[in-house]
Amino acid sequence: MNILVTGGCGFIGSHFLRYMMDTYTKDSFICLDALTYAGNENNIKDLLEDSRLTMIEGNIRDASFVDTLLVTYKPDVVVHLAAETHVDRSITGPQVFLETNVIGTGVLLDACLRHGIERFHHVSTDEVYGTLPLQGGNPFTEQSPLLPSSPYAASKASSDLLVLSYYKTYGLPITISRCSNNYGTHQYPEKLIPLMIQRALQEVPLPVYGDGLNVRDWIHVLDHCRAIDCILYKGRVGEVYNVGAREEISNIDLVKRILTVLGKPYELITYVEDRLGHDRRYAIDSSKLESLAWKREYTMKDTFTGIVEWYRDALKS
Repeated sequence: MNILVTGGCGFIGSHFLRYMMDTYTKDSFICLDALTYAGNENNIKDLLEDSRLTMIEGNIRDASFVDTLLVTYKPDVVVHLAAETHVDRSITGPQVFLETNVIGTGVLLDACLRHGIERFHHVSTDEVYGTLPLQGGNPFTEQSPLLPSSPYAASKASSDLLVLSYYKTYGLPITISRCSNNYGTHQYPEKLIPLMIQRALQEVPLPVYGDGLNVRDWIHVLDHCRAIDCILYKGRVGEVYNVGAREEISNIDLVKRILTVLGKPYELITYVEDRLGHDRRYAIDSSKLESLAWKREYTMKDTFTGIVEWYRDALKS
């Protein structure tokens, strides 16, 4: 099997490449990444010593480039992780999110259709569903309506629908996963956990939006990688699968956990004006995925301290 991973130098993409290369020792892999600010080739530097992995720098919006890439390397499977993902950036500059997440996905789909790709797996987000109330409200299922709040979430919902349309119209063999918030090592420090760790170590104010009570479901990045793998080999073509860990925690409690691990005072917490369109709560039902014999293996209780300490050591070096 020859597997193309877009966004393979990013946080989730690099972990996915590492997991798959460790798991499927006879498969070959292509890492495609535009190496923008959030894509770091150092995340896979050691993997590049393996002849099974080929690193290609390029942009999924470039149709000629993508077509040549598929002709040259002939992947059997495409796992599409390349995306603009930071909500705050999408609020101040939404255009690049449309160009990458929608147009770029369309370019990939066209090329995959022309070249007979055996599976196109699209990695999406629970943010496409919008928000739930803090109290009550059933977790989102795959049948929940798409009601995105931010330009980022809207761009991902748009790409989801585009992917589904290529299955329904052209018969392109696709699957989609919608995952909750990921945590783990090697995440770019604009994201909540590494950002708060960095600021806590500097002993500067930790900005928390609004009242800090917004709730997210957090999943270890390796459980997400295992979920994608499961969907690739056991999932039904044309289907969407939610990926969550049922570990809901408020932003303020998460920040307090970080401060506790680092031995820093809660007084560093500073409440700031809430983000525009800030969803109150995300929670998703992963029963459909669990029916494929997937279940989470990692919990925050067992892993969170080690991850915080990894960032502490990395930021010191």
